[in-house]
Amino acid sequence: QVQLVESGGGLVQAGGSLRLSCAASGRTFKNYAMGWFRRAPGKEREFVAAISRGGGSTDYADSVKGRFTISRDNAKNTVYLQMNSLKPEDTAVYYCAADNLNYVGSDFYAYDYWGQGTQVTVSS
Repeated sequence: QVQLVESGGGLVQAGGSLRLSCAASGRTFKNYAMGWFRRAPGKEREFVAAISRGGGSTDYADSVKGRFTISRDNAKNTVYLQMNSLKPEDTAVYYCAADNLNYVGSDFYAYDYWGQGTQVTVSS
């Protein structure tokens, strides 16, 4: 089992940057593909980005391509989401998730473990 804890959220002005982190417990982090999702108020959960076990494959939602970058450090059991050029519409609770079948994609049913989320608020 994997426990995930997100951090790095906060309040930022439009055009600014934040880096989210997701720390995983256990020694098997490298066996999991990781994803980031978000849920804005009154909206459905939305895929943001995903990365394979070794970091060689990534996927992004069209809405964040060119602005967000997902990466991971398996030695630190941590996955990151660097968010640049933030927009008010990026305001949401951001969740990280882990998948033990190395799935890299947007289907949230494929992910086995979820963190509690971290709030990101972008002011205009």
